[in-house]
Amino acid sequence: MVTGVTWTIAALAGVYLLSRWLSGGERPKVTRFPAAVVFSHPMLAVSALVCWAAALITGNRALAWVAFGELAAAALLGFAMFTRWLGAGRHGRAGAGFPVLAVTLHGLAGVATFALVFLAASAARVF
Repeated sequence: MVTGVTWTIAALAGVYLLSRWLSGGERPKVTRFPAAVVFSHPMLAVSALVCWAAALITGNRALAWVAFGELAAAALLGFAMFTRWLGAGRHGRAGAGFPVLAVTLHGLAGVATFALVFLAASAARVF
């Protein structure tokens, strides 16, 4: 249940950040990423969520590990975007126009979700 809460928080903050990016106002030169990178991050997270839900329903441990792997790939892309976002502050636009609270909430909830999925997938009894 806690994993679902953290995943929901991360997803809501992520949808907000993606909508800001799509609006075109959040694309300063220093943080510009190819659309494939920006869209792959949430697509991997959604795919991981589907696998996680299937693992919960079926009790299939392999699906839990697939969800974790997809979440790990999404986390790597997210970390790459986050480090670029942090670096934007040195180039005159602190935070690259994204709200610090939304980025922080998304990141913390994402890290918590990542850890919880790992712990559940690696437990002797998955669920």
